[in-house]
Amino acid sequence: MDAGANTDARDLDAPDPIAPDFVARRNRGRQGRARVPRSAQGPWVAPSDRADPVALLEEQAVTRIAEIVPLRYARMSESPFTFYRGGALLMASDLATMPHSGITVQLCGDAHLSNFGLFGTPERQLVFDMNDFDETFPGPFEWDLKRLAASFAVAGRLRGFTAQEISECVTSAVRGYEVTIRSAADAPVLDAWYDRFDADRARQRIRTERSRRRADDEAVERLDIALKKARKRDRMRAFAKLVGVVDGRLRILADPPLIVPVEDLIAQAEGSVDDAAAMREMLDSYRQTLPGRRHPLSEYRYRHMARKVVGVGSVGTRAWVILLSGRDDGDPLLLQAKEAQPSVLERFLGSGTQTNEGERVVEGQRAMQASSDIFLGWQQVTGIDGRTRDFYIRQLHDWKGGIDPLTMTPRGAALYARVCGETLARAHARSGDRLEIAGYLGRGRAFERAISAFAHSYADQNERDFDDFQRALASGRLPSLPAAEVSP
Repeated sequence: MDAGANTDARDLDAPDPIAPDFVARRNRGRQGRARVPRSAQGPWVAPSDRADPVALLEEQAVTRIAEIVPLRYARMSESPFTFYRGGALLMASDLATMPHSGITVQLCGDAHLSNFGLFGTPERQLVFDMNDFDETFPGPFEWDLKRLAASFAVAGRLRGFTAQEISECVTSAVRGYEVTIRSAADAPVLDAWYDRFDADRARQRIRTERSRRRADDEAVERLDIALKKARKRDRMRAFAKLVGVVDGRLRILADPPLIVPVEDLIAQAEGSVDDAAAMREMLDSYRQTLPGRRHPLSEYRYRHMARKVVGVGSVGTRAWVILLSGRDDGDPLLLQAKEAQPSVLERFLGSGTQTNEGERVVEGQRAMQASSDIFLGWQQVTGIDGRTRDFYIRQLHDWKGGIDPLTMTPRGAALYARVCGETLARAHARSGDRLEIAGYLGRGRAFERAISAFAHSYADQNERDFDDFQRALASGRLPSLPAAEVSP
C-alpha cells in the first residue's frame, strides 16, 4: 500500500473535528460577554424613572372583564408570592431597563416556579415540563431565568426559610440551568432535541439525591403522591366535577362568578345567539390549526360551554370551558379556550411575527415543550359584545398535576429548583442556540453569582411593590372584593 493510502486510512480512523459552525456559534456567545459582562446581569437597582407598578396593573385591567378584575387583585393580595405570580408585566418592564445578552430564545415570559408541573404526553407518559405560555415571546434567554430564580427567593421568604436555605434554592435553579445548557451544547444534535424529564427519570433522580443526602424522604413521598394524583386528574374526573344533567341534557354547572354558563351571559347581555351554531363554526375553523389531516376532534360534537375564571395573572381575561361528546354522553371531552392578549414582553421587545395572539401562544408552546397536547390550537372569535378576540385552545385536565413548592422542606425546594432550572434550559436549548448560550455562560461562576444577586434584590423590590399594591387596595384606588370571594 502506498503512502497516500496509509494517510487516507489514518484519516478514516481519526475522530472528526467539531464542525466549524458549531465552534463559531459558541464563540458568538463568548463574544457576547464583551457587550454585556455576566456581572452586569445583577443585582437589580431600580432606576429613578421606574414605572409605577400599580399604574401598570390598572393599564392591564382596561382590556379585562371589569367585574372580574377585583377578583384578580384579591388573589394577588394573598401574599408577596401571589402578587409576584400576577406581576409578569411589572417584571418585564423592569427587565427591559437592564442590559441583556442579546441571545434570543423563545421565552416562556412567566417562568415562575408554579408554572412547572406534570402532564401527560400523547404517548400517555407523564413528563415534567413548563405548562403556561400566555406570555411567550422571543427575547433574551436570561429574562426567563431571572423570573424563575427570583420566584424561589420570593417563595422561600414566604415559607420562612433561612437566608442560607433561600440562597441554596436560588443557586440550585441557576446551576441546574447552566449544567443542562452545557450538556446540551456538548451533546449530539438529536440527543439535545429529544431530551426530556419523564416520571421514571424523576423517581430515579430523587432517589439518587436522597442517597447523597441532598433530598429527604419527604421529597420522594411527595413525588409519588403527585404522580398518582396526576394520573387520576384526567378528563373523566374533570367531567364529574364540572358537568351535570340539567333538564335531561349535559350541562356545565354554574358556580358564579367563577363558572357562568354561556346562556346566562347571553341573557345578561340581553342578546340572542345560537351558541351551538356559533361553536360548530368555531370548531371547524379551530380544527384547521391542529396537527394531522384527520384528528380525533372530528368525531366529537358540541354540547355546552361556560366562562370560567382561572389562575392569578390570567384573571379577568376571557376563558371558556367547552363540553363535547364522542360516541355517547359517557365519552366526553372538555376543552379550555383562553383569551390570548399581546404578550407583556411585546411592548419592550418589538412586534411579533404572528397576526393571531393565540397562534403566538401555540407556536411558542410547541417550540418550548418536549411534547405538546394534541388538542393545542388557536382561533379568532367574535363575542356576544361584537368584539373580535384571539384564543388558544387545549384539553382541560389531562394527567395534569404538580408538587406544591410552598409546602416543601428546604432540601425538597432546592431539588425542585434544580429540576425547574434544568427544564427551562431544555426549552431554551430547543428554541434558541444552545451553543451560543453555553458560550456566554462559560465554565466559571460569574453568571451564577450575578443571577443569584438579582434574585435576592428583586425579591426586595417585589416586597416594596406588594406594599404599594396593598395600600392602593386599602385606599380604594384599586377595586377590592370581600375575602370570602377570593379562593381560586
